[in-house]
Formats: sequence, C-alpha cells, structure tokens
Amino acid sequence: MPIYSMTGFARVQVRVPDRAQDQLSYTLTVKSVNHRFLDVQLRLPPGLDALEMELRKALKDSLIRGHVDLTLSIDRTSQLMAGYNRELVAGYVAVFTAARDEFGLSGEPDLNAILRLPGVLQNENRGNGDEDLTALAASVQQEIAPLLDQLKTMRAREGEALEAILHGTLDRLAEATDGVAVLRPEIEQRYQDRLTQRLEAATGPEFNRQRLLEEVAVLVERSDIAEELARMTTHIGHFRELLAAGGEVGKKLDFLLQEMNREANTLLSKTGGAGGKGTRMTELGLAMKSEIEKAREQIQNVE
Repeated sequence: MPIYSMTGFARVQVRVPDRAQDQLSYTLTVKSVNHRFLDVQLRLPPGLDALEMELRKALKDSLIRGHVDLTLSIDRTSQLMAGYNRELVAGYVAVFTAARDEFGLSGEPDLNAILRLPGVLQNENRGNGDEDLTALAASVQQEIAPLLDQLKTMRAREGEALEAILHGTLDRLAEATDGVAVLRPEIEQRYQDRLTQRLEAATGPEFNRQRLLEEVAVLVERSDIAEELARMTTHIGHFRELLAAGGEVGKKLDFLLQEMNREANTLLSKTGGAGGKGTRMTELGLAMKSEIEKAREQIQNVE
C-alpha cells in the first residue's frame, strides 16, 4: 500500500445530458493540503442541502486527513429567445419622461440602463428550477467517486516523491549513526583514561570515598552510548517498515521522529566534552538532528 501526500487537486467538467434547449454544465473541483485532521469545506450553489450531505459523506469515506476544498460551479447557457418585461420598461420610460417635463430637464431614457434593471430581461418558456437542481444533484453524485479517485491518484504520486525523499534522509541518518559507532571505542577509552587519572588523584591524603563513587558513576554513564546507538538503529528500521507498509502512517512517523530526536540529544549530551575525536562525534550528532528535522518537515504532508 502506498503512502499518500495530503496535497492534491482534481477537476471534472460535465454537461448534464438530455437537455436539448437549456444546456446545463458544471465544474466540480476538489483540492487538498495538509492538516492534522480531515477538514472539509464545500462551496455549492443554494438549494443543494441534500447533495451537500452526500458529498461530505463521500469525502469522509475516501479521505483520512487533510484540509479539503470542494467547489461546484454551474455554467448555464440558454438557447431560448430572450424577452423583456414590457410593463416594467413602459413604467420606467413614463416616470423618466414625467420627471424630465416637471423639472424642465433635458435628456432621453438610457436603454442600457433600463435593460440592467432587475426583472427586465426574461427567458420565454423558462425551465423548471427544481428539475434543474434534481438533474444536477444526480449528475454530481455520479461524478464524485471518479473525481476522488483522481485526487487520490495525485496524492499517491506525491506520496511516492515524499517516500523517496524520506528514504534518502534515512540513509544519511544511518550513515551518521554508523559513524558514531566507529568512534565509540576511542571515546570510551578517553573516558577511561580520565577516570584513571581521577582515581589516582583521589587516593591522596584527602581521599573521599563517596565523592569518588559519584564521579565514577557519572563518567561511566556519560561514556556509555551503546543504548542510544542501538535504539537509533531500531528506530530507523521501524521507520522503513512503516514506509513499506504505507497507508495512514503520518502520525506514527511523526511520533517516531520525536523518539529519534531524543536519542540524538542524549548522544550529544554524553559526548560533548570528550575532546579529540569527540568533536567529530558531535558533528555527526548534529548531522543526525538535521536529518531528523528535515524528515519531520516532510512528513507534515503525509496522510
């Protein structure tokens, strides 16, 4: 199963069939971007409440996460002869003429202004609006499934690109982890040398057994990064397994990266004062954190 990006776009333009005189066509558009949950926004013409409920259900059944905008735009081209409201036009002309004569003004009625008045232009034999909405809703219900399939196909392609980027990040993270593992014996030897020096210093006239034990415990803990390296390697392997499994993995990957970042921070805190090749280990630890942060940016768009 592939992983899906939350970014996608799909559009379909449809002409409602069997409308020989009054052509009704529409454009159905859906686009999505990343979001923590599934957030659906619909933009539909008025009078389509029942259709809105069906579309919301279809979106929730098909998608898991993302901010989704779905827009239905109607394009109606009438082939009927346009008429005009004779009484309304006559009344406008009469009022214009009376006002002009009463106040001694000049001018003639503006036909363009008259035709722009509400209700002046009319279509003869206008179709039934309820029938239009019924036909429109039926057509949209047929088109929504293939439209969402088109959206998911695009989200899957985007997901493939994200997966390739994440695998590259994991490769570099694994390389940095291996680099730290190679340096580990020398760093541990350096800590042992420091421990030996402190033991020799502590056996003098002012020997304090409790203080000695405390310092030994601190140095032993600081020198042991085996667990951090083992957990980091395990997390990288688990991350790859989640990518291979696909599906709804965005939140799981985000949590896993938090754990990986915690291991990188602990490793840096343990090796910060090692000196010598400890500097190189610090560089590798910072590189690990950088790759983890890059991966976190990418998975914000994974469903």
